[in-house]
Amino acid sequence: MATIERAEVLVTSPGRNFVTLRITTSDGVTGLGDATLNGRELAVASYLEDHLAPLLIGRDPARIEDTWQYLYKGAYWRRGPVTMTAIAAVDVALWDIKGKVAGLPVYQLLGGRSRDGVLVYGHASGTDVEELLDDVARYQEQGFHAIRAQAAVPGLSGSYGVRKGQLYEPAATHLPDEQAWSTEAYLDFAPGYLAEVRERFGFGFHLLHDVHHRLTPIEAARFGKSVEELRLFWMEDPTPAENQEAFRLIRQHTTTPIATGEVLNSIWDVQGLITEQLIDYVRTTVVHAGGITHLRRIFDLAALYGVRTGSHGATDLSPVTVAAAVHVDISVPNFGIQEHMGHTAETYEVFRGTPRLESGMLHPSDEPGLGMEYDDEVAARFPYDAKYLPVARRLDGSMHDW
Repeated sequence: MATIERAEVLVTSPGRNFVTLRITTSDGVTGLGDATLNGRELAVASYLEDHLAPLLIGRDPARIEDTWQYLYKGAYWRRGPVTMTAIAAVDVALWDIKGKVAGLPVYQLLGGRSRDGVLVYGHASGTDVEELLDDVARYQEQGFHAIRAQAAVPGLSGSYGVRKGQLYEPAATHLPDEQAWSTEAYLDFAPGYLAEVRERFGFGFHLLHDVHHRLTPIEAARFGKSVEELRLFWMEDPTPAENQEAFRLIRQHTTTPIATGEVLNSIWDVQGLITEQLIDYVRTTVVHAGGITHLRRIFDLAALYGVRTGSHGATDLSPVTVAAAVHVDISVPNFGIQEHMGHTAETYEVFRGTPRLESGMLHPSDEPGLGMEYDDEVAARFPYDAKYLPVARRLDGSMHDW
């Protein structure tokens, strides 16, 4: 019987920081798992290196469920982003190994395809409305059928979701960028530019918008009501997700579909949102919600209540997570949509074998396991570089909720 012989924690920064776990078995099979937690990467690296990796040596790599329970319950201190991200890295690496041993891609181990491809959405943005409209046109020309639209609020120094350069990367400074925020200005501006997108391009594609947790429940209800005629695919994170009761109030006032969950880490964090049908899409992701094993539990619960999947997939997730997510997405019956952003060319030199993007859909590799490879030599050229996400302050100088 093969056993786990090595568990290596690999940190690299080819344009942004990534933490990767590589598990090697006694018969030489390797598996990769993403352990990146944006802005807190080294906390997970330490958790893995100092606490989990020693526990893995000598264990049977085929016992994925047992290992998940062992790491989750054995900690006593359960849940939370650091713990669940570390467990996710182990879990995904073991699924990668299992696929390689079986000679099958991971999605075949999950029951096979439920669809031909995985619908993804692109991220159009602009410093003004005209620039946003030009960007929407660019994504349509690239074949995207679903597009998120974000524009900078006039008069504010920084607006979430607006790309600078070719790729969007919010974690870009060595101290958190403190950005001015006005809810009043946003509520006056955002419905108008979303209406202009519909006026210019019509209703022949899915239009999405991210509120980024920045509204109170009643403000979010007002926003959702104001854009109902635009038929958004969803409004994402309309209010901070910790307070699940808040979504009940929003639901009472608007039929605009609601998506949330990227900052939540377990089935218990989303249980009420799903079972009370307070959301339409659950955005938990494979890397921050305990890996493939636990994410499938969340998605199975969601399927019982008519809630579809819409996993987070920004640049703070490495290509290993993108690959794992697509293997899950293509197999679950209640798939909705997958967020997708490209990475830097340097990132694709480190992580090889990423899913294929064609006509607005991602397609998983048919190679055994996840179909991913990690290049140590290239990764060594990009040492860790501390970067932090921005924070928002109201115009009076006080901290905003997000």
